Amino acid sequence: MHLPRYALSWSCPALGIVLALAFAWRVLAADTGHPPLAEFAMAWGTVLASLLAGVAALRSRLPPALACMLQAGALATAGGAMGLQPWHLVFKPLAMVCAMAAVAWHMRRHGTWREGGLLLAALAASLAGDVLLMLDGLFIAGLLAFLLAHLCYLALFQQGQRWFALRGALALFLLLAAAMYAFLWHGGLPANLRLPVAAYVLAIALMAAQAWGRWHQARPAGRRAALLVALGAASFLLSDALLATDRFVQPLAWAPLAVLSSYYLAQASIVAGMLCAPRPQASSAGRAGGITPR
Repeated sequence: MHLPRYALSWSCPALGIVLALAFAWRVLAADTGHPPLAEFAMAWGTVLASLLAGVAALRSRLPPALACMLQAGALATAGGAMGLQPWHLVFKPLAMVCAMAAVAWHMRRHGTWREGGLLLAALAASLAGDVLLMLDGLFIAGLLAFLLAHLCYLALFQQGQRWFALRGALALFLLLAAAMYAFLWHGGLPANLRLPVAAYVLAIALMAAQAWGRWHQARPAGRRAALLVALGAASFLLSDALLATDRFVQPLAWAPLAVLSSYYLAQASIVAGMLCAPRPQASSAGRAGGITPR
């Protein structure tokens, strides 16, 4: 007897909820060295995030694979924040694998999608960056991988659009990038990283500016999806600013929690916004949407 398709689709989000409960039990049953209130909040916050992602998928607001990405991201974030390295090391790359699966499934289900290749390339580069940054001595390689990811996102957001249509956003993000770079320089940025970080800061600023320009040009039917992508780009910039401050200027309290939560929010927002963006060939019924934007 064959299981219904929806049952197969739901097996992974259900497993994510079970893993979140197992993580909560692991945190609450062991002495992690953190205050009891922090342990309680982290444990049940992870469960709540997994439940919310599962419910969103059940209501067809998220594809099951994207719900799994959020669940894996929650486990990676909590594992890093609580110092539970096995959870962090497993679920951090798994989150990007799930995001890529969501995009690949969307492309398979709805036929050829020219932007899908660039989105997959950006996620694959992000996956490489995640893995490299977890390994000692490979920070520059990880930085270059994420630089490639931002260049792919920049090209993706330019598809069918003008370059930097919202000039105010371009000026704002370039100003923020210059201020952040000066802050890092004076905060102790190593000499061998000054050029790669400068290129990276410029790339992410241009990526965010193009995302907001894309939102500015969006037609009413795609405006909410474009806003979701633009907010994700801004969250990506915030995540990297926190990471750089923690690494090069001064350690931040609960840095993994702030850095990774904003990072996964960024990636999920970009992917969800791109998947629910209206396609030129889509019918009025929105058969190519995949997600209901609200």
